[in-house]
Amino acid sequence: MLCQYETELTHMINDVKKFTKDGKVADYIPALATANQNTLAVAVFDGTDTCFSAGQSREKFTLQSISKVLTLALAIMDHGEEYVFSKVGMEPTGDPFNSIIKLESHAPSKPLNPMINAGALAVSHLIKGANSEEKIERLLHFIRMLSGNQTISYNLAVAKSEFETADLNRSLAYFMKQHGIIEGDIEVLLDFYTKQCAIETDCHDLARIGYVLANGGKSTLNNEEIVPMSVARIVKTFMVTCGMYNASGEFAMKVGIPAKSGVSGGIVGSVPNGMGIGIYGPALDDKGNSIAGMKLLEAMSSKYQLSIF
Repeated sequence: MLCQYETELTHMINDVKKFTKDGKVADYIPALATANQNTLAVAVFDGTDTCFSAGQSREKFTLQSISKVLTLALAIMDHGEEYVFSKVGMEPTGDPFNSIIKLESHAPSKPLNPMINAGALAVSHLIKGANSEEKIERLLHFIRMLSGNQTISYNLAVAKSEFETADLNRSLAYFMKQHGIIEGDIEVLLDFYTKQCAIETDCHDLARIGYVLANGGKSTLNNEEIVPMSVARIVKTFMVTCGMYNASGEFAMKVGIPAKSGVSGGIVGSVPNGMGIGIYGPALDDKGNSIAGMKLLEAMSSKYQLSIF
């Protein structure tokens, strides 16, 4: 069965890899511009000791916006659902992930959801810790528990690159500070936020994280609850409605798997009461999603009937 599963995944990668030529790596963050556009890899974790994989599945990449899912879970665990959603909304948006438009046009000026940059900044502001180092250590501890990998850390060069080019995110943060959504030193917030985005994993780590969220927040090692089931449910709902930026509706129709992408080319998928999926393909479409990764998930969903709809 193992050989069959990995052979099928390899065939799927070979079938969709041609789409990488139609994408573009995220060169607006200098440290991401060196990624190999042709890379495509996947790992699938089903809760046993076996993690099925194909492609360069051990290649490291940064979480980028995938981290938004994990900080949201931690923020709700820190403060409770009611307080978190007094600072950020629950509605999808058709605007780009880095847009400021809805902050200006809505009252109160809180972000529409936690999966866009403004919403992620508001959520990151809520993570407990006296400074950015305490916050990032708490988040790293959480991610290490989810993945079972105690070596996970952040890429200092990527974090520095993002911090130095974060003027748009600074603008979003200062706008929200003016309107009382966030408080405190914006540079401290940006330091934490850019380190959060620069946390490095591989496809196997993502698959295990996706599995925990898929299966009620319980650890695969000892069945211990890492994330309360109610929080895992909230997170998966946002992954369905907002996880693939302003392509989320089409993705729900074609794939139907709770998933979150990042501009490094990573995608984490969580099939409720099923498997976790980790994908890496740095060639992005015009929405900021891995172009071949999306095609690969569509093929997997069709082959294994993974859609929740």
